[in-house]
Amino acid sequence: MEEKPSSFTVTDRRKFTLEGDPRDEATTAAEQESGERADTTARVINFPRQEEPIPTEVAPPEEHVPGPTAKEAADQHAAYQQSSREIDSMLRHANAGPEASQEATFEHVIQSIYLSAIMAMGAGTEQGQQPRLDIVGARQSIDMLAILQEKTKGNLTEKEQRLLQNALFDLRMMFVEITNAIAKQAQQPPPKKK
Repeated sequence: MEEKPSSFTVTDRRKFTLEGDPRDEATTAAEQESGERADTTARVINFPRQEEPIPTEVAPPEEHVPGPTAKEAADQHAAYQQSSREIDSMLRHANAGPEASQEATFEHVIQSIYLSAIMAMGAGTEQGQQPRLDIVGARQSIDMLAILQEKTKGNLTEKEQRLLQNALFDLRMMFVEITNAIAKQAQQPPPKKK
C-alpha cells in the first residue's frame, strides 16, 4: 500500500502586511478557500502575530563562520579601490578647489570615536538649548578607545599612542564630571512648588 506524502498548507492570518498596511479581505478570503480545498491530511501553520516576537536564528559560534576566500577578498578589495577612484574623480570634477587628503588613518579613527563620545556627553548643543546626554553611548565610545589601546599596544607610533592616551584621559575626565553632576543632582530634593 502506497503511503501518500503528507502535505501542508501555510495560511497567513495576520491582519497587516509586512509593510504595515491592512491586509486586503479578498486576499485573506482567497487564502482561506484554497486552504479549505486542500487535502484532508493538510496541516495549517499559523504565523505569529506582529505583537509576538519572531524567534531569530542563533548565529553559529564565531569560529565556525566561514570567511571569504583569498581570491574573493582580493576581488572585493580591487572593486572597492576602483569605486573609490571613480568617486574621487567625480568629486575632483565637481569641486575644482584644492584637493583634501582622502586617506583614512589611525588618527581619523581615534578622532571619530572621540567626537562621537563628546557629542554623546552634550557637546555641540546649540546655545540656549538643553544639552542632550547619552551617557551610555559616551561610555561605549570611551570603552571602544580603551579596547583600541589594549589591542594596538606596541604597534603604534609615539604620536598615535600619545593621541590615544590624551583622548582617553580627556573623555574619562569629562565622563566622571558629568556622572558626578548627575549623581549630585539626583540627591537634591525636588524644588517645592509655591
